[in-house]
Amino acid sequence: MSEPFDCVGCKTSLYGRRFILVKEQPHCVPCYDKLCAKTCAGCGQPIGHDSMELFFEDKHYHERCLRCFHCQLSLADQAFSSQEGALLCKDCHSREFATQCHACNMPILPGTRRLELDGVTWHDACFICQSCKKPIGSQGFFPHKGQYFCVACHENKMSPRCKHCKQALPEGGVIYQGVFWHRKCLLCASCRAPLADQSFTSHQDKPHCLSCYNRLYTNNCEACGEPITGQEEVKYITFGERQWHRACFTCSLCTVSLVGVGFYSSNDRILCGDCNRTQ
Repeated sequence: MSEPFDCVGCKTSLYGRRFILVKEQPHCVPCYDKLCAKTCAGCGQPIGHDSMELFFEDKHYHERCLRCFHCQLSLADQAFSSQEGALLCKDCHSREFATQCHACNMPILPGTRRLELDGVTWHDACFICQSCKKPIGSQGFFPHKGQYFCVACHENKMSPRCKHCKQALPEGGVIYQGVFWHRKCLLCASCRAPLADQSFTSHQDKPHCLSCYNRLYTNNCEACGEPITGQEEVKYITFGERQWHRACFTCSLCTVSLVGVGFYSSNDRILCGDCNRTQ
């Protein structure tokens, strides 16, 4: 006599009938659906023996009930995530919760190249120069009044212009007469020697090296014969058509300084009062 093989629920013999094992205990199909079937988290109905059952985070679903909360796309064969209990497909999750690009307002999806600056995020392709509209990428850039410029456009539009060549002068220039010059462009108006690394002066608003200025525009000291330059720190004395360095303006006989005191002119000589009385 054979051993009994009955459903653990209704005790009906299972010989010749379909059955389902649950923890190694046999159940007829009706008892399985009644006693063992999981409740679908989507529709609230039992997941019968003839339905495909899907499982996510301790919840069970009919295949047809595992759908995106927003767009109702089936998630059975899709990547998805859960946000506060709601299941979302990849696209809906990105639209709802992904960082938005500051330029195009579209979500920046995971794995997408991005750029973050001052708490603002862009797609790599959306971070562009405000002038030439080309992506800046990993190149250098300059911020200006809330906008961003590539190095070339910043130099072209924002940098001061050289007085001589009118080209952009981003760095390393000199200022002369309140305007900017490239160091290579600030030249003596006469001999064209570079002036950026030497003392120079001007004549009629044109820069001159000291050699050219002295050669072209200065008088020589009546006493020492050396030129009296046009530099501001050089002090000199003028009497008639003659000029002296202050240090050279002395009595022709006793060499006492005549700066700030009375003196006498005798022929080509200048004399202090004592020497003049002895003549």
